[in-house]
Amino acid sequence: MTEPTTNSTEPIAADSLPAALVRHGIELPAAQVELLDRYARLLWEWNEKLNLTRHTDYEKFVSRDVVDSLALARLLHAGETVLDVGSGGGVPGLVLAILRPELKVHLAEATGKKARVLESMVQELGLTAQVFSTRAEKQLAQRRYDAVVVRAVGPLAELLTWFKPLWPSIGRLLIVKGPKWVEERGQARHLGLLQGLELRKAAEYPLPGTTSDSVVLKIWPEGVPEK
Repeated sequence: MTEPTTNSTEPIAADSLPAALVRHGIELPAAQVELLDRYARLLWEWNEKLNLTRHTDYEKFVSRDVVDSLALARLLHAGETVLDVGSGGGVPGLVLAILRPELKVHLAEATGKKARVLESMVQELGLTAQVFSTRAEKQLAQRRYDAVVVRAVGPLAELLTWFKPLWPSIGRLLIVKGPKWVEERGQARHLGLLQGLELRKAAEYPLPGTTSDSVVLKIWPEGVPEK
């Protein structure tokens, strides 16, 4: 395991983003590490005014936010247009925009104050992501997305109910879930919400601090080639 690329010869501080990345075996270009560090600091500054995140140190930021975003990033294809549902403080949308700058990342956040904070961070970080102060359903009614990413928004059955009339606008759903995903899948099936849909476990990785795993579920309409 090697340290993330950096231009500095100074020792890595224990309470730092580079140190947390090393602990989790994550190697990123120095420019991305710098942008992620700036984003984390902005997020924590704004968090003192708005409830944006509970991950207020580098260890939690990396083990939860960066790890989840990396899992999603590996499932996205170059140049795709991606919608982040209920962006909140910008995870995974802004992290994806940093990790995969060639993507066209849109963030949907219905709370006006949070949307304005996201727009401020986009401008300060020089990202190309676009912020929409609206519910994801409204945004999807206006345009089609190659991928729609969801993290910590609601149970699977609730999500599938929201998106049921919107599949013509969704190439595929990528949903980050914890160990209760099997139970949620069973409930969604019981309610008939997976009829006409394909569901695959696209990624699985340890949930830090537990003996359980996180997963990324990929859902798309039956009859459409898997992407």
